[in-house]
Amino acid sequence: MKTALRWLLRILLTLALAAAVVGFWKREEIQRLMAVNSLFSEEKIVHNFSNMDEPFLTVTLPRGNGPTWELPYGPGFDLPDGTDQWIEDRSVTSLLVMQDGEIRFEEYYLDTGPDDRRISWSIAKSYLSALFGILLDEGAINSLDDPVVQYAPDLKGSAYETATIRNVLNMASGVTFDEDYLDYNSDINRMGRVVALGGELDDFAASLRDSFVAPGETWQYVSIDTHVIGMVIRGATGRSVAELLTEKVIAPLGLEREGYYITDGAGVAFVLGGLNFTTRDFARFGQLILQDGERDGRQIVPADWIDAATWPSAPTEPGKIGYGYQWWIPIGAHEGEFMARGVYGQYIYFDQPRGVLIVTTGADRKFREPGVGEQNIEIFRKIARSL
Repeated sequence: MKTALRWLLRILLTLALAAAVVGFWKREEIQRLMAVNSLFSEEKIVHNFSNMDEPFLTVTLPRGNGPTWELPYGPGFDLPDGTDQWIEDRSVTSLLVMQDGEIRFEEYYLDTGPDDRRISWSIAKSYLSALFGILLDEGAINSLDDPVVQYAPDLKGSAYETATIRNVLNMASGVTFDEDYLDYNSDINRMGRVVALGGELDDFAASLRDSFVAPGETWQYVSIDTHVIGMVIRGATGRSVAELLTEKVIAPLGLEREGYYITDGAGVAFVLGGLNFTTRDFARFGQLILQDGERDGRQIVPADWIDAATWPSAPTEPGKIGYGYQWWIPIGAHEGEFMARGVYGQYIYFDQPRGVLIVTTGADRKFREPGVGEQNIEIFRKIARSL
């Protein structure tokens, strides 16, 4: 009996030591997973959205050596009626309004400040669109109608095998992908855990096998399409997206602070939502787009690409919000009205005829409730009209 007890104790001790070793070895992954599981909790969301380098692997996006692009302050103005309540209801963390290159309003909320580098979420998709347009113009990519597997051969045999670059730019790949942020087991949340645990998003994309329609037939917002664009860019150039974006977009902007991308375990940028910049630096990118891609006499993003990318070319349903090449076009939009947007209340809104740019960040846990998106756009339009 004593011998059996000794053996049992030895086995238990061995298992405990093994668990301790594994726990130490995987400590960072476990901590990241725990952080991801509480990323959007009410008590942590505001802090988390300004400190995404704490729970995730990241890569720095240097600002370059050029002078800062100064954003002068113009005359102030009173926000339209209802905006203050909207700021409170939508858990806005920053609001910056520009007209004709001047800051007309700038404020920070919920104990955040101008130096916070805030998560872009899907605003990052529009940055990637700008980079893609540059590379297309330079000839690194031949045509929007090339199959994605021409540049990303790892996707052969996946649901992306017959999709073209235009299909994925339009979010019309037809790939089955559940984008429900509120469902723990959805594809988008499974993908988030891949990033948190140091997995590889290329493998995740290649593992998708099912389609619900043929590519190009209908629009359905699936963020993994944007990762595929990143795979195309990397395959076409042999360089990382972080390096290319820094060289061709970030450095020419004259940012006030360096930014960073969230990455997966292979160091691949989380291009569908992982950019982090200050609100004013988001505005610098926005002002570049508002100015048709030109800054101080230098054409950084091709103007014809901006026109094409912000035109509602995707096969969305009639009467619904429009989509271009990783840009949104509101219902009833006039010419030159479009936006980049991300979950939980991140927006860059453009009204080109009025010279208006609005950047807002938020921690809105109710962003999916009916009518919230339409209300946000109406507030932006009221602000633009009031200037």
